[in-house]
Amino acid sequence: MPNWQELVRQHLSGLTLDTAERDEIHAELAAHLEESYEVFCAEGFPQREAVERTLAQAADWQDLQRKILIAMRRKQPMQKRVHQLWIPGLLTMMLSTIFVIALQKLGFQPRLVGSGPSGTLFYASWLASLPFIGALGTYLSARGGGLLGTALLASVFPALALTAVFLLLFPIDFVVERVIRMPVDFGTVAAALLRDGIEWILVPGAALLAGGFLMHRGLLSLLLFVSREAHACQHTPVQRDAKTDMRHDMPSCAQDCKTN
Repeated sequence: MPNWQELVRQHLSGLTLDTAERDEIHAELAAHLEESYEVFCAEGFPQREAVERTLAQAADWQDLQRKILIAMRRKQPMQKRVHQLWIPGLLTMMLSTIFVIALQKLGFQPRLVGSGPSGTLFYASWLASLPFIGALGTYLSARGGGLLGTALLASVFPALALTAVFLLLFPIDFVVERVIRMPVDFGTVAAALLRDGIEWILVPGAALLAGGFLMHRGLLSLLLFVSREAHACQHTPVQRDAKTDMRHDMPSCAQDCKTN
């Protein structure tokens, strides 16, 4: 029986993919060919004909290689978006939401800033936690290969999601006015949205962004430091200790003395 793994590796040697992805494709295709070969043998075909029928399934290896590359290139951008934006962003939104709900359940009361209708309520403990949550989102995005813009989007994802919800309230109010045939004071609605937007979007978004930006700066500084240290180690000559040299030279000196 042919070595299907080696056969696939020879015919698809031009796959410009990561080693892990290339090996995975080779193993999957080799397993498929081996399974087809065993089916043909079970049907009573001679070994040589079974091999020929199996290889006929991938007659044009160049075309197969081109289709694999096209499929992987389409798959890679989606995988990058998932790991660089969606997973970190959804995690930051989930953590921020769970934390503010926990504060409410534990009896923490928001603090009123200002007075009268223009006063706004803030959960101080929640706001204090948001820079750390934003930093976590940025770290996870950067770990997935996200650049500065993507990492910061992941950190402020909760604020962006709430912004989308708030913007949807205007057309919803318009539809409700048409359905119930009752006038809606859009001035009052706008004032309420502005106040709530400051409480739940503007200030929290700034806290998330600050934590995300500081985390990205810290990661960049750490990367530069490691790169500098690695460069310095490569160009630093190895200095041998004098005592070590003497210890290494002593056996040869003793040998010379015996010879003399």
